[in-house]
Amino acid sequence: MEDAKTELEALYCTVVSEGQGAGLPSPTDFKRNDPQVQALLLRRPAGRLGLEVPQPGTSATADSRTQSEQADPEPEVAEPEDNPPADSGQLADCRLEGQRISCPGRRFELAINQSNNKLANGVLEPDNRLGLSSFEGNRNDEEAVRRYLSDAYDRYIPKMVNIGLGANTMSFTAFHNAFHTMEDGGVDFARRMERTFTLLKQDKKHLAVKSRYHDEVPDDLSLCTFINRDILVCDNVGTNWVYVSRSR
Repeated sequence: MEDAKTELEALYCTVVSEGQGAGLPSPTDFKRNDPQVQALLLRRPAGRLGLEVPQPGTSATADSRTQSEQADPEPEVAEPEDNPPADSGQLADCRLEGQRISCPGRRFELAINQSNNKLANGVLEPDNRLGLSSFEGNRNDEEAVRRYLSDAYDRYIPKMVNIGLGANTMSFTAFHNAFHTMEDGGVDFARRMERTFTLLKQDKKHLAVKSRYHDEVPDDLSLCTFINRDILVCDNVGTNWVYVSRSR
């Protein structure tokens, strides 16, 4: 993207040049997204490089840093928000092996949908709630929305794994789009997600599910990030993969 006009477009170029752009759309398609979606698309790959995502709408010339500083950034924060605990291993030391991700001392297996006899007792009962909090901030505050959705997503993924639907999860982009679609329509996102979670549990009790619905696997680890020390999520915007530690 030679004619980056905003900080988000400039960050896109940096992420791609550093080899973390495998899950991003083409430059033309990236520009077609509104700034809020651009920021969400960049959040995880930029985090892996220790780069902060700028506020949507900021021009590329608004940054007072020199080009040399931008080429070799030294973020003030010690670790990006999405980094896993130190003992869970870094992705740079891991290997993607199709349905397995091997890290030093740990191994993550691609999550499939589980039959009910393999689930923990009580996970399909009413008292096992998704438990998302309602968004109470200003939806025009892009940073507040990103923080809220990141925290909500980090709760949503383990909950789906727990009820045996690890192969039926939304990507973070789909999660974001669902939030805005619901809230734009006057529907509380957290309440609707709770209702959906309840229906999924009810269906899971009575209906069989396929273990997987396709045979695709991620192209490389640049598509992946830690949700917590036991769960990795990979996505290429269109497809989501969840990998779970064997020790979980």
